[in-house]
Amino acid sequence: MKLFDVYPLFDVNIVKGKGCKVWDEKGQEYLDLYGGHAVISIGHCHPHYVEMMTKQLNELGFYSNSVINKLQVQLAERLGKACGYEDYRFFMINSGAEANENALKLASFYNGRTRVLSSDKAFHGRTSLAVEVTNNPKIIAPINDNGHVTYLPLNDLDAWVKEIKKGDVCAVIVECIQGVGGIRMVTSEFLQGLREACDDYNTVLICDEIQCGYGRSGKFFAHQHLGVQPDLITVAKGIGNGFPVAGLIISPIFTPIFGQLGTTFGGNHLACTAGLAVLDVMEQENLVANAAEVGEYIMQQLKEAKLPHVTDVRGRGLMIGIELDCPQREIRKKLVFEQHVFTGCSGMNVLRLLPPLCLTKAEADDFIARLKTVLTNA
Repeated sequence: MKLFDVYPLFDVNIVKGKGCKVWDEKGQEYLDLYGGHAVISIGHCHPHYVEMMTKQLNELGFYSNSVINKLQVQLAERLGKACGYEDYRFFMINSGAEANENALKLASFYNGRTRVLSSDKAFHGRTSLAVEVTNNPKIIAPINDNGHVTYLPLNDLDAWVKEIKKGDVCAVIVECIQGVGGIRMVTSEFLQGLREACDDYNTVLICDEIQCGYGRSGKFFAHQHLGVQPDLITVAKGIGNGFPVAGLIISPIFTPIFGQLGTTFGGNHLACTAGLAVLDVMEQENLVANAAEVGEYIMQQLKEAKLPHVTDVRGRGLMIGIELDCPQREIRKKLVFEQHVFTGCSGMNVLRLLPPLCLTKAEADDFIARLKTVLTNA
């Protein structure tokens, strides 16, 4: 049996990681400026994380959600204090797509509507509802194309408010920093205007913080830069540092109803332990502040370097887009095989940086030097 090919793969087998570095099976070291799609938040194989996960696995890896799991309660309380939403409730699942799926379902249960507003170039996942609000026809199967979604230009407040005023919109879903869409940022005027319109027309505001959240932007959530409080916040990726963990942070406007939402694996003992270990390290090592400081530093250094082929540098914290005047594919390939650096991409010409939040200024300088070598010879 062979694997079903879903990604074009680099011919590299990564077998070891530490901090912001990984190694392949031949012993070659790589600087990781991508963190496995923004998943690695506290660094690869952090000792505290490894210790807590090992201890938990020796005690209990899994039991069902039919009994009390005090680790879930601990994680919810710790997360509420860390992000400032202590009066919200927390529902745990396994992936970002599931988080958005359940957010959309909960919004529809709340007001009984079915239409959703999403933005052009949005990416919210690959499950049924999540893929429907993702603006990419290539991944929306005919069975998922149900006409529920209206796509609108990001930051075009007038267009969004016009649709909300029709009174039939269930929810609006927004990435406050678009990842797959090219590191495009929502403005405070836009999000504040959406909040006001949603309040006026009983529409649910969902902030997808799966990639831009959990400290990556230099605040715990990216929407906290914009002065708005959403009704639903979806989280995943960095919450588990590699273990599949995701969640839905739910405003007090929603009343829990038994059986309305559910999960088999969500919130299992190992998942909760991963989440608690991540919060421990984020707090002990001030990783949110580090993301803000090092992110600002790396963007400033990139702008001042005036590297060949770079037309723009944008982002917040350690979520950074480097726009090029040439296709990114060959640049990324050279970075991997010639300079031993992993980066991501957005579209045809944007390099996407999503490193672990423990990235240092020295590692940032190292990356810029290696990128300069590649771009100078491109």
